[in-house]
Amino acid sequence: MREAGAHPGAGEGLARGAAVVLVGGDGEGREDDWVGRGLGRAGRWGLGGGERGDSGEKQREREAAGGGRHRQGTGRTGVERRGLPGSIIFREKGGSGREWRPAGSLNPPRPCARAAIGLFFILMANSTRVWFITGASRGLGRAVAEAALARGDQVAATARDPGTLADLAAAAPERARALRLDVTVAGEAAAAVAAAQAAFGRIDVVVNNAGFGLLGALEELGEHQMRRQWETNFLGAVHVVRASLPLLRAQRSGHLVFTSAAAAISNYPGFSIYGASKAALEAMGEAVAAETRPLGIKVTLVQPGPFRTDFVGRSLEAGEATLPDYAGTSGKFRKLVESTRGRQPGDPAKAAAAILAAVDADSPPLRLVLGKYATDKARRRHTGGLRELEAWEGVGAAADF
Repeated sequence: MREAGAHPGAGEGLARGAAVVLVGGDGEGREDDWVGRGLGRAGRWGLGGGERGDSGEKQREREAAGGGRHRQGTGRTGVERRGLPGSIIFREKGGSGREWRPAGSLNPPRPCARAAIGLFFILMANSTRVWFITGASRGLGRAVAEAALARGDQVAATARDPGTLADLAAAAPERARALRLDVTVAGEAAAAVAAAQAAFGRIDVVVNNAGFGLLGALEELGEHQMRRQWETNFLGAVHVVRASLPLLRAQRSGHLVFTSAAAAISNYPGFSIYGASKAALEAMGEAVAAETRPLGIKVTLVQPGPFRTDFVGRSLEAGEATLPDYAGTSGKFRKLVESTRGRQPGDPAKAAAAILAAVDADSPPLRLVLGKYATDKARRRHTGGLRELEAWEGVGAAADF
């Protein structure tokens, strides 16, 4: 059985419209692009044979023509880059190898189902991802969309007003789509997911970022404000997840990312409903993670601290009432939050890089805490909670029969 090899350069090659070639030992060139087409991945994937045992003269002719160089050998899988820029040889036991090279160097196609099995693993390791991002017009959603596009991924960016995403779509017209989505409307979530699938063939990462903040003591908040907060921050994500899960289940792969908040680590006076919506989001995400893990679907809950976005501006709504009795609690917290505007320590671009790193990981975290503030807060919360548990363990554990 052949060993599978992989190299980061193959992903770059696919982004340029190249093909990945498996070089066998029979001297025949074979190509079959159905693997890539069926999985909705970028580029064409070729399956081919190589010039095993080339003479020195023939090898020099291939190199002079710009072809990659094939190296024979036994032992463990290795990588050699020679000749054509970006050419990759995957050396395997038995003296044959796997080579990445432009599809134009392939011989006429012929079916090769056996090699397709090994190629599938290379495809999964090196191809670009398709991102579906809600609330992508600003904040962390925007930063993640920009970072994904910058590295060659494909992005379906959504917002209530898709016009706010026009620059993203224009910057990478073949790899970006601006879609309308009001997450509070279940039907719109299903339509946006369908549009993304139609555009790119699949969805690999769903980022639930749409939401807003609501600041004020519980008594100071209007009934309509609380309902809209819940419908956006929690039910909005529910709509998107439920709309995307059928596709992710069919793929037996995917990653659900939820933008939570430091308020879900431990809450503040003035963030009663906002923090509750994020805590509920995390509880739902934990359950979905357990439900879908056997299906190849991963879940990450992102807990950002204060980042330099417009959350404290357009994305933060004040309660409709102000009561003097709460001046020293939620009122004080409101002034503190407003004073941080434009001075938050978190860098959105670095947050996006951390989210991409988590998605790329073989074993991504269930919770990803972003920024020193949130990290310190989480550590205090967990150590304090453990001390309290130990202090009251004798009373609480005795409640069993």
